[in-house]
Amino acid sequence: MAHREIGDVIDDYTGNSRAVLEYASTTKRVVDGAKRPGFSAADWAPLAALVAVGEFERVGNFKEVMTWDEYVDFLTGWAPSAEWECSFKRLTESGNLVFLELEERSTFGDYKNVVNSVSVYDFNGAGKIRHIDVYLQMALPAIEILQSYEGITITE
Repeated sequence: MAHREIGDVIDDYTGNSRAVLEYASTTKRVVDGAKRPGFSAADWAPLAALVAVGEFERVGNFKEVMTWDEYVDFLTGWAPSAEWECSFKRLTESGNLVFLELEERSTFGDYKNVVNSVSVYDFNGAGKIRHIDVYLQMALPAIEILQSYEGITITE
């Protein structure tokens, strides 16, 4: 399957599916901008515009659960030292759920990683993202990368 950039496919989608692609491309823009002086949690406001901030919950790679504020704190600490990009694989929408498959490439310090991801976005009635579940196929990470999750609650 040939992978395409999100910018190449975003105009093919509307509604919740398009919002998910906007979420991914906004994440890329903010991560790229995080290297500029003065970067702060406030820079995630364009992403927050797509999210039901008060009810948001994200279950991540290691089953860690974060509210919106916790997720923004995590992203704000990660983004200045990270590079992140992705290629579009597939998108499926069913009811209030959107399933997005990507190939994600990231660098954090000396750690480089390529993963296949499926993220399940659950939308509320107002068309805002209220929940994300992240599933990855990846090589076993080096222990150093896991240290960035220190202080994050992992569910059993």
